[in-house]
Amino acid sequence: MSEAWLFVFAVVVNAINLFSQVFFTIMYSDLESDYINPIELCSKLNPWYLPEAGIHAFLTVMFLLNGCWFTFLMNLPLLAYNVNKFINKNHLLDATEIFRTLSKHKKESFVKLGFHLLMFFYYLYRMILALVQD
Repeated sequence: MSEAWLFVFAVVVNAINLFSQVFFTIMYSDLESDYINPIELCSKLNPWYLPEAGIHAFLTVMFLLNGCWFTFLMNLPLLAYNVNKFINKNHLLDATEIFRTLSKHKKESFVKLGFHLLMFFYYLYRMILALVQD
């Protein structure tokens, strides 16, 4: 896969992850404002954790396979964090404990939102650079 197509793919995948983190953040705020109940929140968010982490892992592996080492190393901490959450079986929300852990989940969502936002502009820059070089 050429570098230009890799970064076009990265921009699209990262935009999907960016929008999913915005959705997570809005849902946490809705729970905090009592617009949604904990059971409904968990039923809406739990199915999205695995695809969100999976597409990020796939993108990270694609950077590794294509030799984009710097970009791979920038994505590695989030990949390690997601893998650690899955290994410890800590990736799903529990409706009975969501209010106790809400601040932690909101911080995680904001950090991931910031990460995906920064990476979106980096991927966009690298995409444009690769397209100009081709």
